[in-house]
Amino acid sequence: MTDYVIPVGRVLRSSTASFTIGTKTLAADVPRFGAFVTAPAPDGCTIIGLIYDVLIDDDLFARQLIGAEVGEEYIADQRQNRQVPIEISVLVVGHARDGQWYPYLPPQPPISLDQIMTCATSDVCAFTEDFTFFRTVLNAKDAPADELLAAALRTAADARGDAGKRPYLVRAGRELSRLLAFDAVRLEGLLRRIRP
Repeated sequence: MTDYVIPVGRVLRSSTASFTIGTKTLAADVPRFGAFVTAPAPDGCTIIGLIYDVLIDDDLFARQLIGAEVGEEYIADQRQNRQVPIEISVLVVGHARDGQWYPYLPPQPPISLDQIMTCATSDVCAFTEDFTFFRTVLNAKDAPADELLAAALRTAADARGDAGKRPYLVRAGRELSRLLAFDAVRLEGLLRRIRP
């Protein structure tokens, strides 16, 4: 992974625990399920979240093209110039203030139309050193919690490069074993999903 950020979209609606981003098009790697993104908050902190859903809703123009004999240029134009934005749902897992990451909810959510960016690799590594955010993801009601946590852990492991990938996943697996000691079936499913 490289240490640069890519714009994802702009906030459509938000709450302290989650927010929804709107974007016009999908790039090859953005947005990606389980990716870490950052958003500014009005109080000056940086919010960090995990993408857990991408909704491509239909619009009237797309409906008209279904079954019609149209060229590829019309389809490409429709994909680039959508009338209805693609919605990306994000679970808030922490925030940063003055260079320090905190694995709990921020005091305020982002504001409508704030620009959301992918998280820099160095920030992913810094934030995921502390496993406290696991509980936030595991207790998420609207997100596919186990799949999301597994995807986030694979992203965090990849951010550490080949040398740091396996040791990180072993540490994460030990923490999951502690948290889910009384739910062996769920634990086994998660461990299978993060296996390198």
